[in-house]
Amino acid sequence: MTRETIFVNLVAAGLLAASGQAASLRAGAAQVDITPEEPVWMAGYAARTHPSEGVRLRLKAKALALEDAAGQRVVLISTDLIGLPHELTDWVAARIQSEYGLERAHLVLNSSHTHAGPVVRGNRETMYELTPEQTAVLDRYRRRLADELVNVAGAALGALKPARIDFAQGEAHFAVNRRVATPKGYVIGVNPKGPSDPSVPVLRVTGLDGKVLALLFGYACHNTTLGQDFYQISGDYAGYAQQELEREFPGAVALFFQLCGGDQNPNPRSTVELAQQHGRALAAEVARVAKGTMSPVSGRLKTAFRLIELPLAPHTREQFEAEARDGTTNQQRRAARMLKLYDERKAPRTVEYPVQAVRFEHGFTLIALGGEVVVEYALWARREFVGEPLMVAGYSNDVMSYIPTAQILAEGGYEPLESMVYYGMPGPYTTEVEDRVKSGITAVWKRVTR
Repeated sequence: MTRETIFVNLVAAGLLAASGQAASLRAGAAQVDITPEEPVWMAGYAARTHPSEGVRLRLKAKALALEDAAGQRVVLISTDLIGLPHELTDWVAARIQSEYGLERAHLVLNSSHTHAGPVVRGNRETMYELTPEQTAVLDRYRRRLADELVNVAGAALGALKPARIDFAQGEAHFAVNRRVATPKGYVIGVNPKGPSDPSVPVLRVTGLDGKVLALLFGYACHNTTLGQDFYQISGDYAGYAQQELEREFPGAVALFFQLCGGDQNPNPRSTVELAQQHGRALAAEVARVAKGTMSPVSGRLKTAFRLIELPLAPHTREQFEAEARDGTTNQQRRAARMLKLYDERKAPRTVEYPVQAVRFEHGFTLIALGGEVVVEYALWARREFVGEPLMVAGYSNDVMSYIPTAQILAEGGYEPLESMVYYGMPGPYTTEVEDRVKSGITAVWKRVTR
């Protein structure tokens, strides 16, 4: 008897022992190819000078639909992309609600944050100097992407069937804190003494025949093994991990959710071989967890979604007029955007920030946060909701900026300060940002646990 046969038999036995749970839950999974069909400007690095040159690893959007005994449904969508702006996710959510009756709180869209994928219009606009032809390519891609996200959600909902859901945590250790203190301030580097989160949450979905239908897993680490000199489309380590798992579990859909990896980098990095190595390591841990003892997920499904206001530091028209004259190229692009908003009396003073929770009554809670969330928020949530089976994801529903803590904001450096130029933001957040985000998390938590 092979190891695979033993695993299937054990799962089948577990299903028979928990037939009540299996009969009450349904699940469906689907995936669609979202690889650009033509050379496209690539996202994530300002230093790139030309469009993509071929495809190393194809990009996917994947959906997992889950339904409880009362018919409450949720759809979780993963994308091999840098990030999705709220204009796009709002449009997709409205289409899905119109076509499939799924309310906004029941849809989560997460991005792996690969830096080897296409620019998604609306995300980091001031980072790139694009020609009209390059912009047209990106517009065509965005229209196709929007349709495919709606389609993959519909396909997953259409595939709903009785299933068992289980959850457990593993660990991986190639992520490292990247904020390094120097006499001149904080820079991006390797800081093994800084906070990090090795957890690898795994949600396993199996059919009544014991076959794995889907694996949802996450890790808190920038998807940046491949550097700015890499010009082929790829999902980086997260893409390789998903590929490995779908080979290990034939017929299953493997979905990667980027967790709170805003201040975490893969280590080592910079080659395709290292991206493959990290992907294999992550996949091996997910497979180990999925083949081991996991806790059943059951009960009512509850969701909560809210937008909170994150205040921005005060700014003036005069500062952007000066920046337009004397700033760097990226600062001048940011200044042009801000001066236009001043002219339109729309200069932003706050940012609408999405906070979401999805919870089964027993065994699993997903907290989904917008932006490039630093790891400290996930560590805080684990302390705050001690003993809860948590997956805390960043990069969800809108990626508008980094989300620092008050301490990181005071320390300065790329994440809280310098990156805001590339995101087209007028400046940093105020020190209220941490309390506002934590209060938002607590509010959605209370909503799904009452």
